[in-house]
Amino acid sequence: MPMLDVHIPDGALRPEAEAALLDRITEILIRHEGFDPADPVTRSASWLFLHRPAAVYVGGRIADAPHYKVVPSVPEGQLDAAKRAGVIAEVTEAVLDAEDGAWPRDPGRVWVFPTEIPEGHWGGFGEIRPLATILARLTGDDHDRARTLAAERITASRAERSSTPGTTARP
Repeated sequence: MPMLDVHIPDGALRPEAEAALLDRITEILIRHEGFDPADPVTRSASWLFLHRPAAVYVGGRIADAPHYKVVPSVPEGQLDAAKRAGVIAEVTEAVLDAEDGAWPRDPGRVWVFPTEIPEGHWGGFGEIRPLATILARLTGDDHDRARTLAAERITASRAERSSTPGTTARP
C-alpha cells in the first residue's frame, strides 16, 4: 500500500516509457512490502503522484540531463534495511531502463528516498489507519493475522533502528 511521489522532468521520457515506468515502480514497492503486485485490492491501495518539474538545477545551474526523485512512503514496519536497499536499486534501474539510452546511464541522476511513516501517523478515510487495519484489507480481512503481522513488522523495524548508529526507535 505505498504512496509514491515520483518527480520526472517534463519531456524526460517518452509517454509510453513513462507509463510503463510508473507501473513498474508501483510493482517494485508492492513486492518489497511482501504483497502480490497483480492483486487488484493491493493495487487499489497503491497510489502514485506524478510531479512534473519544469527544470531541475544541480549546483545552481540547470541540469544537462534529466534528474529524478522517487519518494515511496509506507507505514512503519513495511521496509527493513534489505528491502529499502532493494527498492533503491530496483527503482534506479527502472528509471534508467525507461530512458532507453536517450541519456548516459548514470545512477547518480536518480535519487530514491524510501520513507516509513510512524505508526499512528498514516491517515486515510479521515482517520488514523494503524498498520493492522491496512494489512487486514490486504490479507482478506483476516484481522488476527493482520494484527500479528503488524506487531511483528513494527517490532522488527524499531529493533533495527535502535541497533543502527545515529537512529532511535520510535515509541
